[in-house]
Amino acid sequence: MTDFISNIISGFGITDVIDVAIVAFVIYKILNFIRETRAEQLVKGLLILVAATFFSDLMNLYTLNWILEGTLTLGLIALIIVFQPELRRALEYLGRSKFLKMQGEINKEKAKQITSTISKAVDYFSVGKIGALIIMEREIALNDIAETGTKINGEISAETLTAMFYPGAPLHDGATVIRGDRILAAGCVLPLTQNRTLGKDLGTRHRAGIGITEHSDAIAIIVSEETGIISIAIDGKLSRFLDIKTVEKTLLNIYLSQLPDEDDRNVFARIFRRKDKVDGNG
Repeated sequence: MTDFISNIISGFGITDVIDVAIVAFVIYKILNFIRETRAEQLVKGLLILVAATFFSDLMNLYTLNWILEGTLTLGLIALIIVFQPELRRALEYLGRSKFLKMQGEINKEKAKQITSTISKAVDYFSVGKIGALIIMEREIALNDIAETGTKINGEISAETLTAMFYPGAPLHDGATVIRGDRILAAGCVLPLTQNRTLGKDLGTRHRAGIGITEHSDAIAIIVSEETGIISIAIDGKLSRFLDIKTVEKTLLNIYLSQLPDEDDRNVFARIFRRKDKVDGNG
């Protein structure tokens, strides 16, 4: 037994360690991805189906085995169709470059100025109970979303934002997309989330805000027209009942995380992770 173990260890090189580590990491990422999507229960059912197929073949149940094998083949095709949004999101995540920067040079002072401007507009919407949906583009470009609305490509100002969402204005029902230090487009149409666990009190504006964060890494800032409640959607998860300080910190993270200063990235990454504490409020 000792010789057997010694032979295994002696034949185990550095390339084998790297190989096992890579496979383990990939499996870990796949399992995490499955847990975060609708696929978890379906994958469990698929594993049961695979086990049933194996045992039917083992016990020579030819008819049952033929049916199960055909079902598995169709099931794999159905998986690709049903979970197309999740698969697209996973591929976008793999292809996302951590070295991409927001368009345009934004220094720390500029970032604080933009953050303050957007925060003031959001606060105005909340106090006046004016419905608003602001989408902050990050690494995944939202050109296809911008094409559904009216191209603006203008500087960010509180006056422009309030005019866009003013009740009765031509663009107030759609979403406004912000890229870097520019308003990219307004009156945009967003994909609605298909999450059935959401409360019935959430309307189209909230579902659209969640939907775009399921399809990209964008952040959606939502102000309820009925209650003035401020919400933020990130990665398909909605945080509600936020104060303006939380909104401002989140916006600062978006901009300052693009700056080359490593210390700033670490500080505001910690602020951004605090959103998990806010999730308990909603």
